[in-house]
Amino acid sequence: MLLNVIERKPEVENSRPPVVFLHGLYGRARNLGFFQRRIAEKRRTLAIDLRNHGDSPHGPGDYPAMAQDVAETIIAHHAMPAAIIGHSMGGKVAMLLAVEHPELVSSLVIGDMAPARTGHGQGKLALDLLQLKFPKRLDRANANNLLSTVVESQQVRDLLLQNIRLGDDPGWTMGLQEIAESIVNIENWPYVPEGHVYDGPVLFIRGENSPYVSEKHFDIMKKLFPNHQLETMRKVGHWLHAEDPETFSSFLTTFLDAY
Repeated sequence: MLLNVIERKPEVENSRPPVVFLHGLYGRARNLGFFQRRIAEKRRTLAIDLRNHGDSPHGPGDYPAMAQDVAETIIAHHAMPAAIIGHSMGGKVAMLLAVEHPELVSSLVIGDMAPARTGHGQGKLALDLLQLKFPKRLDRANANNLLSTVVESQQVRDLLLQNIRLGDDPGWTMGLQEIAESIVNIENWPYVPEGHVYDGPVLFIRGENSPYVSEKHFDIMKKLFPNHQLETMRKVGHWLHAEDPETFSSFLTTFLDAY
């Protein structure tokens, strides 16, 4: 499946590997636009809408399929090998892409995600969102009020609002039904055959207040990504790049400049 891509590049192109951005669950390519614009001053960049998100096609969702989508898309755009930046679900897609197709990946940056089962309530949220009833007309303020009946966090509501078609005949633009049906796969981590590793440079960035990357994950991280480093961002949670974009950007650019 070829995915929707937002591409940015510097005025003068160079030979450095391109940088590919993969968003998290309920996100879309433009969520990472702040970082894409910064990196695009020096490197070619592609921000990708994963399947069932943004302007990409919809279909059954699991990590092997999503990783294959990204592989096909970066090959079609002649953007390999690439530095892959993935947050949350996008981080799992990036990790699986690297161990299955290491020839396509020059380096990895993983935002607050481990190669393991990491379910933290997303299944219930998907089902709650499916139960919402849209009125005949909807503006942003009323859409926010509607979401507040099932989503307490304004930060998460802001993310979800990007996936609602406002005005007359409102509705979801993302494949919410497909996401809900695939949520068990999304919260899980697929089987990786023994010996499949990615030995290129990897940076894991975790949020101090997030449960997604902890000591129980360190062994599998080391096994699959023997050449990795781990940084912890203080006083932030799972949405670390949104809560402290400057610190995240500093970690990201320092790593990319080295590779």
